Amino acid sequence: MKQLVIVSGKGGTGKTSLVASFAHLASHHSPRVRAAFADADVDAANLELVLAPDRRESHEFWGKSVAEIDPHRCEGCGICHNVCRFDAVLGPPAQGDSIFYRVDPLACEGCAACFYQCPVQAIRMVPQLAGQWFYSETPYGPLFHAALRPAQENSGKLVSLVKQQALRHAENAGYNLLIVDGPPGIGCPAISAVSGADLVLIVAEPSVAGIHDLHLVLELTMHFHILTLVCINKADIHPQGAAQIESFCAEHDIKVVGSIPFDPSVSEAITRGLPVTVFRPSSPASQHIERIWQRLLPML
Repeated sequence: MKQLVIVSGKGGTGKTSLVASFAHLASHHSPRVRAAFADADVDAANLELVLAPDRRESHEFWGKSVAEIDPHRCEGCGICHNVCRFDAVLGPPAQGDSIFYRVDPLACEGCAACFYQCPVQAIRMVPQLAGQWFYSETPYGPLFHAALRPAQENSGKLVSLVKQQALRHAENAGYNLLIVDGPPGIGCPAISAVSGADLVLIVAEPSVAGIHDLHLVLELTMHFHILTLVCINKADIHPQGAAQIESFCAEHDIKVVGSIPFDPSVSEAITRGLPVTVFRPSSPASQHIERIWQRLLPML
């Protein structure tokens, strides 16, 4: 089974809209491909908004552990306060009879230094519920997605979990392809998303920020020796920027698999919760997306 991961250097390039259209084309156009899907953009998951999922399973995702001080056992020695490098341990109030220390859970990094140093074992490490991951069925195939709770970390770990579950389900059910809607940028979530990919498609936009961030993502995929292609979205808005992307890719022997023009049908489709290839298949964006899909298939 092959993995196609769609990523971008920045948010808002149209990556998710492209994935949704690929989902429709894989399942309804010739040649049909049995594909499963994973939304690896767990910090801002929105693929479900355009794939009409019927949620079948929901699972908790537990992240890092945070220190918690038992006020009944704390003797106020202050060792925990002294060893904390993140200023997460707060001292007793300036006034009042209380002598015990307490932990700011938002500042705690879960290093457990205070836990190991406490002489009276008044500190415990408490796992935090960081989010949830889901298995859903859509009109186009199974979808694995997740939601990270606000201010929670470990999104790279959650991305890996979502992909693992999607791969396991797809392999057991005999699917040929896993299409992954990856997160923007080059951080831990993006690294987790492209790990194990057979092909990465970068969606770039011809803006100054888009071109700059495209370079960064290409460095990431080249570092891991992953076959990478580029498509340019809204290419006609800034032809000079699109030409810069094509020139850069040519210099580095990276294929630009296609360009997509600006098309109001895309935003209209999103508001209706549909892939643009379903909402308006004859629109310019839909036609260009279908050409890109047909060019990708032989490589998969």
